[in-house]
Amino acid sequence: MAMMLDESEASDAELIGRAKGGDRGAFGKLLERHYDFVYRAAYRWCGRKADAEDIAQEVCVRLGKAIRDYRGGGAFTTWLYTMTMNAARDTMRKTQRETVKTEAYGVHALISGEGPAEGEDPTEALWAAVRQLPDKQRDAVMLVYGEGLSHAAAAEAMAISETTVSWHIHEAKKRLKTLMRSAGEV
Repeated sequence: MAMMLDESEASDAELIGRAKGGDRGAFGKLLERHYDFVYRAAYRWCGRKADAEDIAQEVCVRLGKAIRDYRGGGAFTTWLYTMTMNAARDTMRKTQRETVKTEAYGVHALISGEGPAEGEDPTEALWAAVRQLPDKQRDAVMLVYGEGLSHAAAAEAMAISETTVSWHIHEAKKRLKTLMRSAGEV
């Protein structure tokens, strides 16, 4: 994620170095600079504004604890994206435990005639299907198509090989066709 910086503005590397040393102002500037990126990635993962905000806040907390461990071997945004991905997974696991209750209410609502609204956004339906994919396939699709990363950058974020990312995307496409057909979208 290339950003245009004024000459007077510190680079990410400078801010990270200062934040590692305990400079709260530098840490705040780093958060300010990358918060939208974190929020957007979180939203792609969960599909709900409130959950994306919670995930983004969790990433901010985690970043405060983990900034000293950042080694700088790769792009800061790749490291940050991995942190966001992990926070989203943690939130999804927690949410899945509560899904049983929600689904029970949904069945009740359908029985009583309070079904979902017609004319759902097809793009949102596709991302909802992506969120149903197995973890690695979902991760690969979110990174490549949701965030626009190359297969190589996605491989770095997922800590797997580039060919494995390509395979996960291939498998995801096949599974998405099936999911979208069963939902009546294709």
